[in-house]
Amino acid sequence: MSTNAGTTPFPPIGYPSRPDAVRARLDGATLIVSTPSNIRWLTSFGGSLGWVVIGPRHCALVTDGRYEERARADVVAAGLADVVEVLAARTRAELRDLVVRLAERGGGPVRAEAGHLTHAAWLDLARDLELGVDPGTIAALRRVKDAGELARIERAAEIADAALVAVAPMLAESPTEADVRDELEYRMRRLGADGPSYDTIVASGPDNAARPHHETGRRTIVEGDTVIIDVGALVDGYHSDMTRTFVIGEPSAEQRAIYDLVLEAQLAGLAAIRPGVAARDVDAACRSLFAERGYADWYLHGTGHGVGLDIHEEPFASSVSTTELQAGDVVTVEPGLYRGGFGGVRIEDLVAVTGDGGRRLTHLSKDSPCLPSPPTT
Repeated sequence: MSTNAGTTPFPPIGYPSRPDAVRARLDGATLIVSTPSNIRWLTSFGGSLGWVVIGPRHCALVTDGRYEERARADVVAAGLADVVEVLAARTRAELRDLVVRLAERGGGPVRAEAGHLTHAAWLDLARDLELGVDPGTIAALRRVKDAGELARIERAAEIADAALVAVAPMLAESPTEADVRDELEYRMRRLGADGPSYDTIVASGPDNAARPHHETGRRTIVEGDTVIIDVGALVDGYHSDMTRTFVIGEPSAEQRAIYDLVLEAQLAGLAAIRPGVAARDVDAACRSLFAERGYADWYLHGTGHGVGLDIHEEPFASSVSTTELQAGDVVTVEPGLYRGGFGGVRIEDLVAVTGDGGRRLTHLSKDSPCLPSPPTT
C-alpha cells in the first residue's frame, strides 16, 4: 500500500478485479497492450519497457532483464501474483516473439492498440498475427477512478495548491518565469510529489500570456502583467492539473473585466458538471458566454479533459465531443481568453464527477483578480 507523502496510507487501488473487467469487454479476444499507462492501470508496472498480453485464460507481463525484479515486485504488491505471469526477455527480438506466442495462445481474435503502436511495430507483429484494432477497451475502463486512484489525484491537487500558495507572493519581486517554475517544482517535490505532472507553464505579459501553451522562459515578470500559471503534481503515477491567473499590481479596467468574464464562464462550466451530461455541453456553458459578450475568437481551446494516469485522457470537453460524463470521471474545467498585446486569463479546476454533480479537488482562491491569497473552499 502506497503512502501519502510518508504519512497517511492511501487506500489500495483495485488491481485484482481489472483483468476480468478487461476480459468481459474482449468477449473471447486477446488484447496486446502496449500503452504504458494502460499497462500500469492493469498490472501496476510503471517501467519504460513492457507489454501485456491478456486473453480468455491468461494474462502475462513481458519486459526485459532491467525491469524483471521490479515487474515481479509490482505485480505482487498489486495482489496479482496468481493472476499475471511475469516473463523477461534478453533482447527486443525475443520480447517480440514472446508477445506473438502469448497472443496465439488465446486461440481467438487478436487486437492491438493502434493509437499507440508505430506503423512499423504494427507491421512487424502482423507478419505473424492477424491483428484487429482495439477500440479503446482499457481507456474506457480507466475513466472511472476507484477510491485509491481518487485519493492519489486529490493528494496531488493538494500539493499543487500548497506550492502555489507559497510561491505566488514572489510574483511581485520581478522574478523570471523560469524562477517561478523552478520554485514551484521544488516545493511540490518537498511536499511529497514525485515531480510535476507536466512542464509547468508560467506565461507572462502581453505576448507570452497570450499563448495557451507557452514554453516557460527567461522573461522578467513586471508590474502590469497578467501571469498564467498552469501547475500540477504527480503522486504515485497520478496527476493533478490547475491554472490560476494573477495580475501584477493594480489591474486595469480591461484586465479586471476579462478576468471576471473568464471566472463567470468557469463557474458556469463547473455548474454543468454532472453524470449524464454531454461533454460538449460543458464546453458550451463556457463558450456560449464568451460568444454572447463578443469574445468568441479569444477562446482558442477546448474546455476540459480527463486526468488520471495521463494528464490528458478521456473524456474531452470540446465543441465536437461525442461522450457523456459519468460518475468516477476526473475532469478539468479550464476556459480562457487570449489576445496578443493584452496577454491572457485562464482559470482551471480539477473536478471529480460524483453521483449527483461534481466535487472540486483544487481549492486555491479565484477571487478577482486572483492576487496571491490563501486557499479557500
